[in-house]
Amino acid sequence: MENNANPFNEEKAEQENIENVQNAQEIDNKEQNKEQNKEQEQAAPTQEEEQKNDEYKVKYEELNNSYIRLAADFENFRKRTLQEKEELATFATIAVLKKIVAVLDTFDRAKDQLKEIEDCKVVKDSYEVAYKQLIDTLNKIGMQEIEALGKEFNANEHEAITQIPTDEYEPDMVAVVAQKGYKLNDKIIRPALVGVAKKKENE
Repeated sequence: MENNANPFNEEKAEQENIENVQNAQEIDNKEQNKEQNKEQEQAAPTQEEEQKNDEYKVKYEELNNSYIRLAADFENFRKRTLQEKEELATFATIAVLKKIVAVLDTFDRAKDQLKEIEDCKVVKDSYEVAYKQLIDTLNKIGMQEIEALGKEFNANEHEAITQIPTDEYEPDMVAVVAQKGYKLNDKIIRPALVGVAKKKENE
């Protein structure tokens, strides 16, 4: 049987195949372009996003400047407070020294008067006057002697340096004061050095 294929039909079919391939390529190119455009759109910030970014930058600069000013103000406040504390401490020290200087004047006058005096009683009386003035002055500024002798041992105010066997005082009572202690109001300047009584052993 003879093959009566129509050349026109074959050419038409081939043309359709070419067109189908071209259409498929065009579709594929369009899809690729869409993907590229989509990626570009996602990568490139929109105008609204750019505006928000600009607003964030402005706010950041404002906050950063505020932080810098606040840090500078705090540092100035710290220095000013430290200076004021030092000035207050200096004024308080001067106020105390003014009172003590008056006592030194008394000692100076007593020393001058005692140069020609041989009577021990006069010397003793002059010493007692000057010493009392000093104690009164220190009491006025809040300094007081810590009570120790005959008192129960108190580790907050007394520092034990020895134990003394004795019947004169009860155990744990202060029997001897080796060095007086002082406090300013409720603050300990220095504790009293004491000997603490303990029960005397029978010989």
